[in-house]
Amino acid sequence: MADFRLETARLVLRSWRNEDLARFAAVTNTPAVMRWLGGPLDQAGLETLFEAVTSCEAAHGHCFWLVERKGDGGHLAGEVLGFCGLKRGNAPASTFTGEFEVGWRLREEAWGHGYAKEAAIASLDAGFDRFGASRVVAITNPPNRASWGLMERLGMVRTPALDYLDARFASEIGETLAWTITAEAWHRARKGEQQA
Repeated sequence: MADFRLETARLVLRSWRNEDLARFAAVTNTPAVMRWLGGPLDQAGLETLFEAVTSCEAAHGHCFWLVERKGDGGHLAGEVLGFCGLKRGNAPASTFTGEFEVGWRLREEAWGHGYAKEAAIASLDAGFDRFGASRVVAITNPPNRASWGLMERLGMVRTPALDYLDARFASEIGETLAWTITAEAWHRARKGEQQA
């Protein structure tokens, strides 16, 4: 399968390569980034993550793609920011197994600059227009207000019927909250943005 590549104004979302895992881990496998994700991963956990994203892409044509910054006045081209993209729901207790899930994880220095929203918009466009999703789900946990705030800015709707408890994580981190958006709602919102 050909490598996937998607460009936005400031970002490149692309398929993973073997050498990307160490680059990704160096900037995202930190206490701050992993605060609401169960804490930093050990090497086995990182390798499991890499296997998950690459096998998802092999099976479905999409995954949580590596996100790199395009070069600009203050940054080098190819700098790893994290990941963003589409996977299929597959947590042990998932209420939407096999459905499209959008997600993101960016390095701390990238927070607050609109990168996550830019990458998520590109991912949702791809999910609905290229991969034929009828609905996309996003999940987080109660304390991760930044994440669910972005979901709402993307036009996603809180969907309590899809909430579940992920027993792999302790306390409120395992309390999984869901947001959704349909293809119809996404296209309506995007059309409205273009006309504004």
